[in-house]
Amino acid sequence: MSGKGAGADFLSINEAGEYIGVSVQTLRRWDANGRLKPVRHPSSGYRFYKRADLEPFRLEYRRAAMLPEIAGGYFQSTLADIENNERLREPQRHAHRAVRQHFSKSNDPAIIQIPVGCGKTGLIATLPFGIAQGRVLVITPNLTIRKGVAESLDFTNPKNFWRRTATLHDFSAGPYAAVLDGVDANLHDCNESHFVVTNIQQLASSADRWLPQFPPNFFDMILIDEGHHNIAPSWAKVFEKFPSAKVVSLTATPFRSDGIRPIGKVIYRYPFARAMVHGYIKQIHSTNVAPSELYFTYRDDVKRHTLEEVLELREEAWFRRGVALSPECNRHIVDASLKYLNLMRDRSGFRHQLIAVACSVDHAKEVRSLYEQRGYSAREIHSDMDDEEQDGVISSLSKGKLDVVVQVQMLGEGFDHPPLSVAAIFRPFRSLSPYIQFIGRVMRVVREGKPDDPDNHAYIVSHVGLNNDEQWKDFREIDFDDQKLIHEWVKAEDLGESEIREPQAKRFDADVLVDSEILGDFIRQSFLDPDDSRVLDEFLNKSLGAGLKLGDLISRDELRERIKKLQIEQGDGAPVSLPIQPQRRRVEARKRLNERAKSVANRVMTELKFSGAGREVGAAIKSVRGQPNRLALIELMNRAINSHLGIGKGERDKISADQAEDALAALDMLGDTIRDQIK
Repeated sequence: MSGKGAGADFLSINEAGEYIGVSVQTLRRWDANGRLKPVRHPSSGYRFYKRADLEPFRLEYRRAAMLPEIAGGYFQSTLADIENNERLREPQRHAHRAVRQHFSKSNDPAIIQIPVGCGKTGLIATLPFGIAQGRVLVITPNLTIRKGVAESLDFTNPKNFWRRTATLHDFSAGPYAAVLDGVDANLHDCNESHFVVTNIQQLASSADRWLPQFPPNFFDMILIDEGHHNIAPSWAKVFEKFPSAKVVSLTATPFRSDGIRPIGKVIYRYPFARAMVHGYIKQIHSTNVAPSELYFTYRDDVKRHTLEEVLELREEAWFRRGVALSPECNRHIVDASLKYLNLMRDRSGFRHQLIAVACSVDHAKEVRSLYEQRGYSAREIHSDMDDEEQDGVISSLSKGKLDVVVQVQMLGEGFDHPPLSVAAIFRPFRSLSPYIQFIGRVMRVVREGKPDDPDNHAYIVSHVGLNNDEQWKDFREIDFDDQKLIHEWVKAEDLGESEIREPQAKRFDADVLVDSEILGDFIRQSFLDPDDSRVLDEFLNKSLGAGLKLGDLISRDELRERIKKLQIEQGDGAPVSLPIQPQRRRVEARKRLNERAKSVANRVMTELKFSGAGREVGAAIKSVRGQPNRLALIELMNRAINSHLGIGKGERDKISADQAEDALAALDMLGDTIRDQIK
């Protein structure tokens, strides 16, 4: 049994891979799943393949290599109404023209910068026409976005983009789209389709399932949604596999918090301000709670500071962390965000919803509890929850059963829910890209194409001590200023997200404790600032049809005053503290006491470097001997809480709200005492 020579009946695994055009890893995987079985050498056990068994796979690969010309003919010959189609959004028409002109002169990778809600999926559906010479690969970062793109490219689906916008009228020859979704897809589907839609994990994962099956010329164009991810190693494998493909990355943020530029050059950019003026996204307003005085204890030293001093201190990471974890500051962000949620709801009766972002899982539970104390239905969502529990939260939000969802690194790219209109920020953002990605969750319009509709506004609420208004200012400047500034800003902001979220449970009493603050006012800023001439230019240049622009009907000064009047109506009023039912306050405080006791137990276990299943705690403290470390520490925490409260086991239902909150404040200290006893 020899694999030498062109005429050999049996080929070694390396020769077989070369013969049909796939990798050795792919052949091994096919062997494991039974798709193509080798024979084993009787003495060495090496794999050998019969040439006759390989022939169908070789022919399939060759056929795939020849088919791109067929698919390419479709995009070149099909009449598609794009650049003059008034049913398409302005950025969709203009971006198509920019991409067409770019690839007529160059094959370099391109980036399109377009805000969320402005039609990235529609761009994916239209860009190949008149540009692609072959099949098109569409890559998304996750399954949620993949599902939406696949629906838009399916001409049998009610959500199909070409039918809704009359871009195409004849579907007798396609365009056909295949979705790489596990067991329900194979190479034949891809051969017979013009679009192939996948997520990056499916296409270029370590299992290497799909990528080796495609010849290098199989795709002529690669379209990447959320293209700021395109520097990852998995993307490099894709670009190396299809070296001649035209690559277009679509993103709202063509920069990264690590300072590394995405692959490609920005050839078209649609400003957020213009998108607001045209009603493609909500008009957004920033509000920061601003105390007139703030009292805090820093390393046992009590301090009192005015607002002006707070504005200086917020440059320090320790101060921002203290504000983020301060119950007092969190309460004021909660009250301010609910003020705007109620304002939005009262205006039109539409059930707007609120999304909040917290520092950690434990912090998210704390924030959720504050909303529930005030009578609002709230849930937290985070990656530590199982899929079924996450789906339950998202389902409740989508059905309008929740007023508030508090997330920790969840509900990001691809999560589109227009009723989210208030974004409450309880953590400092030290990088611009994640800041923009988060507030993008409230940008989707409730009423399409109606920039003046009262429901098409959104509010970003935070605390001035978190310094997030600096991100807001940079966000506005990026929208208006030269893109060369972006890289410098991002490099300057790369201060490390470690101050935001750490793998272990956080202390709530570290370094700085905010004892109290006296509310002063809100610091308000609208993205469409009427005192910014660049904003007025966007309004005045807005086309009204028939060759008219808004500037033909109204003067600059009249427009400025009209915008100011409308913005005053959008967000007037001073900060107020919302009343809380005493019973609800007590119930939530007790609930948080139970939750935080477990978090502090986990923090102590991490500091002791014990595993949850170990028995070291019981070895040190006889009363919990035999119990796993995690359960032993939770029991010790609950005993310490009861001792602190002066109650016996099973009597926690008798404590007051003040007692529960006092015990909450003491939890980290109680945990330290237990840790020191075990050491």
